[in-house]
Amino acid sequence: MNHKHRTILHALFAHPMSSNIDPKIVKSMLEELGAEITRTRHNHLLVTLSGFSHGFHDVHHSLPKDEIAALRKFLTDAGIDPARDYPL
Repeated sequence: MNHKHRTILHALFAHPMSSNIDPKIVKSMLEELGAEITRTRHNHLLVTLSGFSHGFHDVHHSLPKDEIAALRKFLTDAGIDPARDYPL
């Protein structure tokens, strides 16, 4: 995983939550983690990683904080720990 994607992964888990995370970079980071991303109806994305699936809105600006919290929970459920798996 390149440094840019590691930085975004750590930003998703940072406290306080960042409010300027680019969704295009997040999608790229998820694909590098091995996630399958499929576009569904009504501008939604279905992300599948390690047997876990979750639907997200495909936003065009920075991610809202509720989406960041949902991504954080999804990645934790899928077994991703940035401090352990992808240190900076």
